[in-house]
Amino acid sequence: MARVGHMMLAAAMLAAMNKPVAAQVLDATYRGTMVCDKLPSISQQTREAIEVTVSGGAVRYSHVVRLHNSAVEATAEQGTGTLDGQNINLQGSWKSGSRQYEAIYSGSFVRRSARLKGTQAWNDGGKTVTRACAGAIKRPLKPFLPRDRR
Repeated sequence: MARVGHMMLAAAMLAAMNKPVAAQVLDATYRGTMVCDKLPSISQQTREAIEVTVSGGAVRYSHVVRLHNSAVEATAEQGTGTLDGQNINLQGSWKSGSRQYEAIYSGSFVRRSARLKGTQAWNDGGKTVTRACAGAIKRPLKPFLPRDRR
């Protein structure tokens, strides 16, 4: 009888260990990079910083924009987002003169980070170009997050 009990306990422990670890989406600033396909004005893919802030269920983000191989634009892409469990959806835009784009990114959190994928739909003087982007964001370890002062 004890043997059956031990076997059932071992089976329950194995089943619990095989479940994926659910991410805990904490209020924090998540930082990372996005790699986007090249544009006609850029000879290579771009890798730029992205910063996503989650606070009280609200999500906002900022992403660096580069139009040429070396110059960073003065205005960053800005947007907002939503959280649905472990999923994050971001939507934003950027505009400077006659150039502008709309961006949509989405991903899922695993532990303390999320992988993002999406597109940017560019409009430059009547020409429309869509490019794919992918990247990752990560928050600091929990002990390094600001503490609530109550």
